[in-house]
Amino acid sequence: MKTKIFVDGQEGTTGLQIHERLALRPELEMIEIDPAYRKDPTARAACLNAADVAFLCLPDSASKESASLVVNPRTCIIDASTAHRVDPSWVYGVPELGAEYRAAIRTSKRIANPGCHATAFALAIRPLVQRGLVPADFPLSCFSITGYSGGGKKMIADYERTPLPEALKSPRPYALGLMHKHLPEMKVHAGLANAPIFTPIVGSFYQGLTVTVPLPLRQLPVGPSPQALHHALVEIYAGERFIRVLPFGDESVLDSGFFDVQANNGTNRCDVAVFGHADQAVVMARLDNLGKGASGAAIQCMNLHLGLPEDTGLEA
Repeated sequence: MKTKIFVDGQEGTTGLQIHERLALRPELEMIEIDPAYRKDPTARAACLNAADVAFLCLPDSASKESASLVVNPRTCIIDASTAHRVDPSWVYGVPELGAEYRAAIRTSKRIANPGCHATAFALAIRPLVQRGLVPADFPLSCFSITGYSGGGKKMIADYERTPLPEALKSPRPYALGLMHKHLPEMKVHAGLANAPIFTPIVGSFYQGLTVTVPLPLRQLPVGPSPQALHHALVEIYAGERFIRVLPFGDESVLDSGFFDVQANNGTNRCDVAVFGHADQAVVMARLDNLGKGASGAAIQCMNLHLGLPEDTGLEA
């Protein structure tokens, strides 16, 4: 018997990618809703409760409404909105953050798909906090540069105008009120006492994302070397299919000295790298904001929950 899948909100960027990828898998059956009824609660409830796995690719308020419509105890919900990412009754969908995360994803019927910036930040920093190299209460800052697809349909339309307005040709920092919606999950799932100061930057390219976390090593209590940071990351992520810790001090990981933000596009991989010297280091994590940062992460969680190999249908 095929596993039944419903994507509530398949018209959006993440929902469309999830639907297109899963429709190609013969072991799955996609539940379709008449477009005329996609906003009708009764019709949506019928689809949601008929599904073994329901993906919610909606704004926060609509995701909460959809979740409330599910009464079938067998239906697993994977919510791509920010609505439930720090809700203790939901499981956070990054299995690489620890054995407890992976085990919970296997058994939970309520999985919160992570944010793209938050995924990269947590994968870069959580191991260092766990190992005591970065104190949980250390005042961290970070910045992220990302492709414009993360901004949704309106931003995509803005950037794909012809000719492209001059203002959109250069990188643009945003969320300058320092209240970006990913901050709560960045704090909780990196194991921090306080949220970092976070500056996201959107560039004039479609997809790809890199988060950079500067670390003043001599201000950290244990004064770790960049090599010690790198070693901790290598040990933590040993055996992880989708996490690649790049070699330390190897110029081949750079493109003529530059770090390629788009190197993981089309994959579900996250690269983590450490650069620096005795006094300072940066930890960087790059991923496809539409892959490991969105639809790929959701599919990985679905695979894990269904008892399938995590990489089924995903490119590492």
